[in-house]
Amino acid sequence: MLKAIIVDDEDKAIKSLSWELSNFNDEVEILETFTNPSKALDFIANHKIDCLFLDIEMPTMDGFQFIEKLPKKDFAIVITTAYNEYAIKALKKEAIDYLLKPVDTDDLEQSLKKITKFTKRISVSDTNEKLEQILYNFNQKLEEKKVVINADGRLIFLEPSEILCIESDGNYSSIYTTEGKKIVVTKKLKEVNSLLPETLFFRIHNSYIINLGKVKEYYKTDGYVILEKNHKIPVSRQRKTEFLDKF
Repeated sequence: MLKAIIVDDEDKAIKSLSWELSNFNDEVEILETFTNPSKALDFIANHKIDCLFLDIEMPTMDGFQFIEKLPKKDFAIVITTAYNEYAIKALKKEAIDYLLKPVDTDDLEQSLKKITKFTKRISVSDTNEKLEQILYNFNQKLEEKKVVINADGRLIFLEPSEILCIESDGNYSSIYTTEGKKIVVTKKLKEVNSLLPETLFFRIHNSYIINLGKVKEYYKTDGYVILEKNHKIPVSRQRKTEFLDKF
């Protein structure tokens, strides 16, 4: 039986996950739950566990800081979060999986299977391969998920790969596609940005968002990029370093 603990600053979230785990009471034993991360660290230092379900958004110590402080990491870590954007960063912090809140039973079942395999791991390299596979699968899911745009009283479903860039025009935004289409929406650029996968798109300038996969050239001196279809987009000086870090 897997021995697990839950760390989350919200009692409601702990109760919800505990209830979901009760469906697998022959496979999982919840040793303790904690709303105080420091107490959880003390518990881990003195007890053997197989799995940690860890929230990312905690006020006194976030999940990433918590992982850094772990006295040992010989157990599976599953990140629980309401925010997709934390998933990749979380996986790079030695987590073997992530669960989006509210936790879905089927997703939890798959995580438990991964935890079981993790506890039987042979080597560190084997663990790293699993992390890479999870990260790859996550990226694939992001790429497959369509972007839904509300324009002219209709919903337009776009593959992320169809979008070249988005340009701001005050309270409007223009979406340029790889097919040469221009879709005008009554949303500010910030609102459109929230609809896009963070790993695939980047707000390179106050007035532009680009698809990182469509970048062909970057002119450092003049400060602009060339996208597919020869779209020329300026790069904000304040965002130059962050842009380069994406590659």
